Amino acid sequence: MATTRAAITGIFAYVPEYRLTNKELETMVDTNDEWIRSRTGIEERRILKGVGKGASEMGAKIVQGLLEKTNTKAEEIDLVICATVTGDMVFPDTANIIRDKVGIKSGFGYDINAACSGFLYAYSTGAQFIASGMCKKVIVIGLDKMSSIIDYEDRATCVIFGDGGGAVLLEPTEEENGFRDAVLRSDGMGRHYLHMKAGGSAYPASAETVANKEHYVYQEGRTVFKHAVRGMNTSIREVMQRNNLSANNVAWVVPHQANMRIITAVANAADFPMEKVMVNIHKYGNTTAGTIPLCLWEWEDRLKKGDNIILTAFGGGFTWGAVYLKWAY
Repeated sequence: MATTRAAITGIFAYVPEYRLTNKELETMVDTNDEWIRSRTGIEERRILKGVGKGASEMGAKIVQGLLEKTNTKAEEIDLVICATVTGDMVFPDTANIIRDKVGIKSGFGYDINAACSGFLYAYSTGAQFIASGMCKKVIVIGLDKMSSIIDYEDRATCVIFGDGGGAVLLEPTEEENGFRDAVLRSDGMGRHYLHMKAGGSAYPASAETVANKEHYVYQEGRTVFKHAVRGMNTSIREVMQRNNLSANNVAWVVPHQANMRIITAVANAADFPMEKVMVNIHKYGNTTAGTIPLCLWEWEDRLKKGDNIILTAFGGGFTWGAVYLKWAY
């Protein structure tokens, strides 16, 4: 009996029009273009402007574009999974707000919160719904409006993050292409080094939490850097070993766009030449759950059916992992 796999049959992405350049950041915080480029590789990032515009504003554009691109009707979608840490509200899920905005009334939807690893977790989950036969068409979204939780007086974080994201359509196939394997890991000790302290049930919003700037991203950069390189490298090596892959037969590595130094360190540690590594951090910064689909979207015309591709990410919590897939079109 043939094995059913989840194939990516379409991809679409969106970034806001407004470009926050390094030059503009120089007027907002004690930093400069050379410092930002040398430490992060970022030249500009996109910012979603406008009162009341949350992550679903971008998500609806992404999903609508994906439906039109793949000639898919809203009523055909069985499941929408949205990976985000910046949902419109604590509840309901942003996935369901997006579904309502684009007219998807069938099936169900929910969010996954795994920070920068969110797209890997969501994609792996969506693939299982396809493989089990429970769903025929699944949309997996990765997006974040990071500008909503960034302190633009903190030069350690405000230069890094941007807004944007993308989505893929998953459908069943009996070919060799599609989702093949995943190594997914997490360790809650990482919460001490990368988190947003307030806004949850432990520290609900109050005048004190706002005054203390506890609704913004907090990061201990050196600790995160060390764990990120180690986590992505080990997960890449594990998924490659399990599937008899090497740098020679992997067409592309798609790393989370956290920091150019991290991307380079991971490529070197895993023995991948940079010409096989997708990089667009210079244009968009770190869009958290949105970086991997943004890369796939930009490189779509260079991908070939049957290409071996490795996705890898590391995020707050800590969460990390790697996914192996064969491009399906």
